[in-house]
Amino acid sequence: MKLTCWIIDDEPLAIELLESYVAKTSFLELTGSYSSAIEAMQDATTKSVDIIFLDIQMPEITGMEFARFVKEETRIIFTTAFSEYALEGYRVDALDYLLKPITYTKFLEATKKALKWFEMKESAQSKDAGSIIGQEEEQMFVKADHKLIRILFNDILYIEGWKDYVKIHLADRPHPILSLMSMKGLEETLPSTRFIRIHRSFIIQKSKIDSISKNRVSIGNKELPVGESYKQEFNKVIDSATD
Repeated sequence: MKLTCWIIDDEPLAIELLESYVAKTSFLELTGSYSSAIEAMQDATTKSVDIIFLDIQMPEITGMEFARFVKEETRIIFTTAFSEYALEGYRVDALDYLLKPITYTKFLEATKKALKWFEMKESAQSKDAGSIIGQEEEQMFVKADHKLIRILFNDILYIEGWKDYVKIHLADRPHPILSLMSMKGLEETLPSTRFIRIHRSFIIQKSKIDSISKNRVSIGNKELPVGESYKQEFNKVIDSATD
C-alpha cells in the first residue's frame, strides 16, 4: 500500500528534513509541501491526501485550526517543538504527535502506525477480506486487538458507532469489543430478523430490549435513543411484536 502525504510547516528546514524522511520511506508518496496553512487551505478542500504532517504554531492559521478543515478520511500527524500541545492534538483526533527535533526513528514509528490504520480500514471495507469473515447463521468473526474474535449473535446486546470504529457490547463482558468497520457494513451483514438500527450510532438486538419509553430503548442498565429517521421502521417492529 502506498500512502500520499503533505507537509505543512512554516520552517523551510523542517520541510526539508521531513521531505528527506518521506523520500526514504517506501510506502509514502509526497504530493504537496506548503509553507503555511493558508497556502494549503485551497488544496485541502479540493484534493485528497492520506496523511498530513502538520506544524502547530504557524502564522495566520494554526495547525490546530487547520486540522478542523481537513477531510475526515485524512490522518493528521502533528509536528511541533512544544510538548504542551499534545493533549489538544488528540482532541482533534490526531493520529500521532511528533516533537521536534524529529528523528527518523520516531517519524517511521508514526508513519507505520498510519500505514496500519489504512490497511485495517481497507480490509474492513473489502467484501472479500472484510472485518467480518466466515459469517455463519449464528456467529461472526471480527478483527480486534490484532486477532479474529468469534462473536455469537445471541451474546450481542447492542452495537455503538464510534468514529471509524464500532463498539460491540456483549452480555457478560465488562468491556465492548472495538473493531475498525462501518455501521452500514455491519447493519447489512447482521440478520434483520434479529437486529435493527434505531439511531445512526446504535444497532440493537430486538430480543435484548427490556423496556421502551417515548423515544428511548432500555437494554440492561443502558438507555439508547431512537433517532428521528429510524422511528417509523422501529415502530413497525414494535407493533408487529405486540399484535
